[in-house]
Amino acid sequence: MRRIVVTGAASMIGTALIRECIKEGIEVYAVVRENSEKRSRLPESAHLHLVECQLEHLELLPEKIPVVCDTFYHIAWGNTGANRNSSTQLQCLNIQYTLDAVKAAFRIGCHRFIGAGSQAEYGPVQPQRTAPDSPTNPTTPYGISKLAAGKLAFTLCRELGMECIWPRIFSVYGIYEKETAMIASSLRKMLAQEETVFTPAGQMWDYLYSEDAGRAYYLIGEKGKAGAIYCVGSGQARPLKEYIEEMAEIAMYKHPGIGKRPYPEGTVMQLCADIESLTADTGFAPQFSFAQGIRRTMEWMQNGGINE
Repeated sequence: MRRIVVTGAASMIGTALIRECIKEGIEVYAVVRENSEKRSRLPESAHLHLVECQLEHLELLPEKIPVVCDTFYHIAWGNTGANRNSSTQLQCLNIQYTLDAVKAAFRIGCHRFIGAGSQAEYGPVQPQRTAPDSPTNPTTPYGISKLAAGKLAFTLCRELGMECIWPRIFSVYGIYEKETAMIASSLRKMLAQEETVFTPAGQMWDYLYSEDAGRAYYLIGEKGKAGAIYCVGSGQARPLKEYIEEMAEIAMYKHPGIGKRPYPEGTVMQLCADIESLTADTGFAPQFSFAQGIRRTMEWMQNGGINE
């Protein structure tokens, strides 16, 4: 890659990807919403060009980016967070946004389109290790829309003669994670010595630090195979209880409240990404342990970091 476009540039993964690409000397056109305060998250660099464009108007991107780019990362996704499944109609809009991104990528001259799928595409019942070719049976508007967007992106890219890759993101935590996410919200409460309440936390879970996720996305752009689906995670699962206890120990928090509330209906009890093909094709391997990622995230929070 020499020159790329990134939508969702100020998101947790978008920011991590852009930092990795700039470190590698890649020129980046970072797409942010108009008047977005989150643009301050992005590094200052001669390699970085900010492009204001609403998700609803991605067809305008070719007019805003005056050069030919080779790779288009579409990470932006509307209506995320804790209420992402509250509206089927709003989630469905993201399918069209994805297709708009593909068409914009083609007009900008990109030969490769990389999306941002989700483990939610597999549905609530998942095997011990979830692989790219594991059965998909999503049951939520978010998961269904991600699956549909990916399938249609592959189809449209094929029609336009572009390469398409669809990484499926598992549980990523770290700097700029959404405030409502378990790690972000719990760690902030622990640092403030506020009460935390958890289920018995017996789920087997896979967590990946945001900087590792950004590195994985960079490597997918550089070395990923056209037409591939990749699972983006650490490839290792541990009981959720162990993650909570480790987080509490690092934050010097004594009573994390594990088991004080029941599992909600439909709780996924097994989540582990099979990253074998990702590693084989790109050489990706996580560089940060969970404890290292938590310490870096905690330091950022203590130094005034602000989440979404």
